[in-house]
Amino acid sequence: MTMPAIERTIRMSFRHRVYFTRRVFDPANPLLREVLAVSQDREHHHVLVVLDESLAQAQADLARNVENYFAASAGSLNLVCPPLVVEGGERTKNSYFHVSEIHSHIDRYHIDRHSYVIAVGGGAILDMVGLAAATAHRGCRHVRIPTTTLSQGDSGVGVKNGINAFGKKNFIGTFSPPFAVINDFDLLGSLSPRDKRAGYIEAVKVGLIRDKDFFEAIELDADRLREFDPDTMQRLIYHCAELHLDHIATSGDPFEFGSARPLDFGHWAAHKLEQLSEYAIRHGEAVAIGIGLDTIYSRQVGCLDAASAERVLALLQRLGFELFAHELLNVDSDNNLMILKGLEEFREHLGGQLTITLLKAIGQGVEAHEVNLPKVIASIYELQERHQQHARKVYRAFA
Repeated sequence: MTMPAIERTIRMSFRHRVYFTRRVFDPANPLLREVLAVSQDREHHHVLVVLDESLAQAQADLARNVENYFAASAGSLNLVCPPLVVEGGERTKNSYFHVSEIHSHIDRYHIDRHSYVIAVGGGAILDMVGLAAATAHRGCRHVRIPTTTLSQGDSGVGVKNGINAFGKKNFIGTFSPPFAVINDFDLLGSLSPRDKRAGYIEAVKVGLIRDKDFFEAIELDADRLREFDPDTMQRLIYHCAELHLDHIATSGDPFEFGSARPLDFGHWAAHKLEQLSEYAIRHGEAVAIGIGLDTIYSRQVGCLDAASAERVLALLQRLGFELFAHELLNVDSDNNLMILKGLEEFREHLGGQLTITLLKAIGQGVEAHEVNLPKVIASIYELQERHQQHARKVYRAFA
């Protein structure tokens, strides 16, 4: 005898908060203390802080400033040990080692579901620490303090955590909204020009698929952004973060149960390109190439007009991005372009039907479920030719 199924709808709501400040670890700045002490379930909260190694080296006083901040807040916040300094960059996501290391500290120092794990660093370390926090005790409170333009405007304000496995980016991961995100603009000061620039691409991306006015504002600000003007960078980061949160809160699919990921415009090629370069190409740099490729492809298949495509490519170059990498032409033993495997890996990662975002107009993305491989290949070679022409033009200008 079959009994009737029991079915209930479970609804959950999350409060997702992103704060903006300066000198977050100055004892005179109450923001972090107020964010962590907001819960009234206990008088003292345990805190574990994880620092990006390259950031700790670039800002030699940072670890000590963290300790001094919590020493001044000892009445309500207990820093359980000196900040744990771990390797940053994509290498930190290439094995489970650092996740286990953080798990061991969570166990050793009795970090529970009402304690805090704070990650301070770039997007890769936020991804890795977020995974550790989300899986210990089925979820500790995780606070992100992003320290790159890329993570302050995009990855650090999202709800995804993960590490790489089996040669695939973010194969192991969770969806788990952070307890809070705190963007400290002063922490961007030690970034290299390469890393400052990298974050611009996600702002260009979200403007292209969602907000024409934002794209045009970036066009107007391109020269100031290329010179890394602080006020212009901060405006870009703030609006990019706002658009990202709007998408998470209003898209109807914050945990990506469907097959469409419009915020991954340009990413199918970017993820594969990072892997093919053994992560020598940074994520932002790879996304710039991926956006360039998908912009040309959008024009090739008649989706985007030529003038708009040229505006996109010209802006990327004005901001200082290279639009080609030799890894795009890597071939396997059967002489097939390896970058094209990124399409199948993207489909598999999403599950089910392939869905990529193309451009219909500036500010308007459109979903595509089929790809014309000869035109993708033609787009790659057109991107190479444009890159070579640009390089010759730059050479003549400085010759």
